Amino acid sequence: MPHLLEIQPIGLVVGGRTEVTDDHWSGPAILRLNPDYPVEVVQGLEEFSHLVVVWHFHRASPDDVALHARSPRNNPAWPPTGTFVHRNHRRPNQLAQSFPRLLKVEGLDLHVADLDAIDGSPIYDLAPYFRLMGPRGTVSEPAWPGEMLKDYWG
Repeated sequence: MPHLLEIQPIGLVVGGRTEVTDDHWSGPAILRLNPDYPVEVVQGLEEFSHLVVVWHFHRASPDDVALHARSPRNNPAWPPTGTFVHRNHRRPNQLAQSFPRLLKVEGLDLHVADLDAIDGSPIYDLAPYFRLMGPRGTVSEPAWPGEMLKDYWG
């Protein structure tokens, strides 16, 4: 019998965007870690330029999960693709992964930019981004993600 994972947030997104929209993500936000953690949990983090952050689409409803193929952003110009081809809140656990720039560390507040989570989003994990743990080999994808995301970081 597999062990079921039970996790608690390690912090919250503070500031940044308050409304969910598809595009024009950028700007500053703070990843505020649990105040019960010792400050040593982030010792050395300031030497990294980017983080890997796992967070929850906390405003999404479990009713939003879509276990079927559909066109990204419901745009018929893009081919229907399955649930696990999308990077949105319609996946079963409604978790997201982002790679924000780390601007500065102030105690347990991590100041970041280019985080596509909103104010109040629970953070479930974070780590520094290690370039050598990124994709190996040629990265390939169809044309539609580039078309869909042309204004994502606007």
